[in-house]
Parts: sequence; C-alpha cells; structure tokens
Amino acid sequence: MNKVMSWLERIDPGEHRRIKGLRLATAYGIAALLGTLSAIQGPAGNSNLSTLAGGFALWASVLEARTNRADSTRDLLLLCAAAVVGALSMIAVTPLLGGPGRPGPEVLLVLGSFLVGSLKRYGVLGGAIGAQIFLGQLLAYNAGLTPADLRTVGIAGLIAALGAVVPRVLSGPAEKPSLAQPGPQADGLFGMSPNFIMGLQSALAATVIIAANYAIGLEQSVWAITACTFVISGSAHGTTDRVRRRMLGTLVGVPLGIACMPIAENMPLVVWSLAAVAIVIYALALPERYDVACGAWAFTLMITMTASGVHSPRVLGARLWETAIGATLGLIAATVVLPLRPAKEAA
Repeated sequence: MNKVMSWLERIDPGEHRRIKGLRLATAYGIAALLGTLSAIQGPAGNSNLSTLAGGFALWASVLEARTNRADSTRDLLLLCAAAVVGALSMIAVTPLLGGPGRPGPEVLLVLGSFLVGSLKRYGVLGGAIGAQIFLGQLLAYNAGLTPADLRTVGIAGLIAALGAVVPRVLSGPAEKPSLAQPGPQADGLFGMSPNFIMGLQSALAATVIIAANYAIGLEQSVWAITACTFVISGSAHGTTDRVRRRMLGTLVGVPLGIACMPIAENMPLVVWSLAAVAIVIYALALPERYDVACGAWAFTLMITMTASGVHSPRVLGARLWETAIGATLGLIAATVVLPLRPAKEAA
C-alpha cells in the first residue's frame, strides 16, 4: 500500500488528476444509473438509454479542460450537445445508407474522423467538440439506433449533462486540467492548414478500414477506425510516438482484461469496482503517459464487455489486432499523405 501511495504521489502530487478520475467514474455512474430508471425509460424500457447517457457524460468529462466551474459547466453542456448531434447524424443516415447494395451507415464515421482533427484549429474546445461528434456517432452505430430512437438520444443528452455537470461543480477549484504540451508548430501544405491535413489523414485511413471491412469482414471495424482517428498527431513523428504508445498499452490492457473474465462473469460488483479504478488510472496517465492510459481503457473495455454478456475470446481479442490495423493505417496516412513536419524541420 505504501508503494502504491508513493507512486500516486509521484504521478499526481497535487491530487488534481485523481480528483478528475473520480469525477469521470462518478459522471458515468450517475448518468448510467439514471438511464436505468423505469420512470425515465418509460413503460416499454430501453436498454440503450443507460449506455448512451453514460457514454455521453464520460467522454464529455474526459474532454473538458477548464479551470473554473462556470467555464467547465458551459463546455460540458456543449460537449453533451455535440454527442447528441453526432448520434442524431448517425440515425439520420442509417435509412439512407443501410440495406443491401448500400455502403452502410459506418461510412458516416469518416466525416466524424475528419472532424476530430480539423476542428482542433479552434483550440481545445473545438477539438473536443469534434471528438464528441465522432463518439456520438460511434455510440449510435454500436447501439444500432434508428429514427425510432430520436427521443432516447435527446433524453440521454439531458441525463448526460446532469451527470457530467454535478460532479464538476462539486470538485470545484480542487481540480486542475492536465493538458498535453503543444508540440512544435507544423507548416501547412498547398494552402491547407495542419489541422485540416490531420483530418484528411484520419478520414483516409478510416475509408481504407471501411473498404477492408466490406471486402474481408472485420470483427469490430469501429475499433480500428477509432484507433486511426486518435493516433493522428500534429506531425509524423508525433503520430509514430502515439502509435507506439497505443499499441504498448493495448498489448497489456487486453490480455489483462481477458484474464479477468472469470471475475467479470461471476462478481459484477468487483468488476465494476475494477473498472472505476481503471478510469482513475486513465485520468492519471493522460496526457503524458498515453501508453498507460490506453492500457487502462483497453482493460476497462474488456471487463465491462464481459460483464455485459460478451464472453467470446475471439471478439475480445479482436481489440488487439484491429487496434493494430487502425494504428498502422493511421501511421501510414500521417507519413505518406501530406506528411506534417515541424516548421524548422521543413525549412
């Protein structure tokens, strides 16, 4: 125990990240729990409501990075709204793109992937909104939402806003954001800004993954799309480092999560407690230890999927190789397609 506490003090001497980690777990828990209440679900019930509300609140809390309650509350509301927009956009295209002979709603994730990089030109909040739109699309796609679920998405957004704002208001000045140090400024190419190029790179990689999914079939192609989207950095060197760290973390987190399958199947209270601890570690590790953060999230995903009824080692193990596919394609896109280099290096 003393060694664990010493490690925590070295990683987070001011306790700011631990407080944020606890806030992430609390925000998810509040939103997911409210989404299970029959009074909110209605007489027919809706299992998607809890998943959507928890996901919206969790990622809004992860991406929010302000120093005072008022600004944080505003950003959290905007981020929950962005997730709703993303989910609604997926619902809107599903009837148009789904069905035999059509490309499928998965194609919309290409646009979401592009927004993650391109909206970073508007600062931290812009990049966070782009990420939330993509994640909203992702949650709606995974849940298989249809136009009949419009009301569910709206209610999930309201619940998520409540679940995200309340813990942030209570954490107050005890929490300080931990932002990644900006890398060297990269030059644009052919009149295009670096952020626009980052969006193009991730969108191209996502397009290749979707084409591969149609050609050979992937177990969970969205995992590969997510990997290629979030490894793209402001330079080819930065992307290479993020790919290396993401793969290291995934190589540890996935096997560890699969090893905990017996616990996840038989002791749900323990598994959700482990998931909460992993989320705290995720917050502790960002942004300096991207490898540790990826490992913590991969572990969380594995044990929560198992607790939710997914027991196939083949499906769970696909997290490894599909993350590798996505990360590799992201790296290729960043180093081959309009590669970004720091201004001094380019000169």
